[in-house]
Amino acid sequence: MTEKVLEIRDLRVTFDTPSGPLEAVRGIDLDVEAGELLGVVGESGSGKSVTFLATMGLLPVRARVTGSVLLAGEQLIGASNKYMRSVRGRLLSMIFQDPLSALNPVHRIGDQISEMLQSHQNLSSRDAAKRAIELLDIVGIPQPSDRAGQYPHEFSGGMRQRVIIAIAIANNPKVLIADEPTTALDVTVQAQILEVIERVQERFGTAVVLITHDLGVIARVADRVNVMYAGRNVEQGTIDSLFDHPSHPYTRGLLASLPRPGKQRLKPITGFPPNMLNPPSGCAFHTRCEFAADICKGELPNLVSFGDLQTACVRARELPKSENFA
Repeated sequence: MTEKVLEIRDLRVTFDTPSGPLEAVRGIDLDVEAGELLGVVGESGSGKSVTFLATMGLLPVRARVTGSVLLAGEQLIGASNKYMRSVRGRLLSMIFQDPLSALNPVHRIGDQISEMLQSHQNLSSRDAAKRAIELLDIVGIPQPSDRAGQYPHEFSGGMRQRVIIAIAIANNPKVLIADEPTTALDVTVQAQILEVIERVQERFGTAVVLITHDLGVIARVADRVNVMYAGRNVEQGTIDSLFDHPSHPYTRGLLASLPRPGKQRLKPITGFPPNMLNPPSGCAFHTRCEFAADICKGELPNLVSFGDLQTACVRARELPKSENFA
């Protein structure tokens, strides 16, 4: 059996706002297996980043987090700040969206990697500096010994993202969370960063969670995928099954909006994601769904097996067969 290194059960995140409680994550169940690359997709505001910021213990104090997050069998929800500091960067690391804001502008690149190493390992300054150069080489930074002495502003956007990856993998974590790591990069650099992440996964056997709104990226690198909408899982399964026969109308909409060769016009999903201060009853997608019926406004649907997928749609078996997007 494949080892589950991260197990999330009934995770809920609520923010207290002046307008009332905002439910950003509403009962997420999710597993990450050793050595796999799990894609987590959905529109902005679907709860993707909040789910994993809660996992990392990085949400503000106004966030109320309940449920269970087990990392290698250890409970993270409710853990002390001291314990979480020992976990972050050692067992669980994150690649953030904006590498420039994630790096300290007044510290040299090599020193920032060395700091992560020395925070979790008993290394001398010399050994940490040597390892920092090795890590820069692993992520594809040219002339790593010279570059280690430079500052973040002397690096391009793609190179800064490589540095963030080097920091994230410095202590060989069990799980690496990549939160929109290629959003601000051009297509060529995006491909290079994805190759670095794949190379790291293969070399160290790291489980990777790739958070993105780009199903094209997911199709290229992921083993499995979770589709999120309005703080819930609406569909999950292997990448092949999802692209061959998506069952949830939201997944179909996301795939139909992808540009493909020979396709004349994109087909966007109509409407907008719901206001989570007052989410719709039942399936939150029913206000935008072309297949919606009165039954969709009833109880909140849970994931049920549908072929090789798990789908949270009460009408999944009644819908016309979906297009093959593979």
